[in-house]
Amino acid sequence: MKEKIKYTDEPLGDVKVISDFLPSPEELALKEETVKVTISLSKTSIEFFKKEAKKHHTQYQKMIRRLLDEYAAHQS
Repeated sequence: MKEKIKYTDEPLGDVKVISDFLPSPEELALKEETVKVTISLSKTSIEFFKKEAKKHHTQYQKMIRRLLDEYAAHQS
């Protein structure tokens, strides 16, 4: 960014304050307890997750784990 931002004293309009929904640093630092399992998945599924993980610069195993965690949380 080469161009400087020019701030003005214009009115902001309707402002809505939202509650803090972000986890605390302590919560972010905690590692969730995990259990190692062996599972056979279809080649198609693994290829999908690997492709998506590469696009989002993450690990495909982490994406699968999060998907399962979300599913389990919504079933409770």
